[in-house]
Amino acid sequence: MATLRREIPVAAGAAPVWQKLRDFGAVHTEVAPGFLTDLKMDKGDRVLTFFNGMVARERLVTSDDETCRLVYSVVEGQASHYNAAVQVFPEGDGSRVVWTIDLLPNELAPAIGGMMDEAAKVMRKALAE
Repeated sequence: MATLRREIPVAAGAAPVWQKLRDFGAVHTEVAPGFLTDLKMDKGDRVLTFFNGMVARERLVTSDDETCRLVYSVVEGQASHYNAAVQVFPEGDGSRVVWTIDLLPNELAPAIGGMMDEAAKVMRKALAE
């Protein structure tokens, strides 16, 4: 199983960053605008459209306000297994977002890693606003 991890420094404090990340239905406007072009909620899942036209159905697994950690899984898409966690940590005057994805098949790792890199650029800016 491939594990991908990105650490994203953000120039805003952990509390406002967590408020944006924890809103499962607003990731396309609050966290990754432009990278995500559409979001529709369907029976508790979010159906996301990415900038490249890819569509994925994601299901919220857990959201923990105490640890500022959100876990979700992709339940429809190319991967046979896709579980992700994002967690916010205070860091100096700002914060750090740690985003980890566990994924099968391993062959998807380069493409998903590249998408994570692009998303991280957008997230760093959007989460600081």
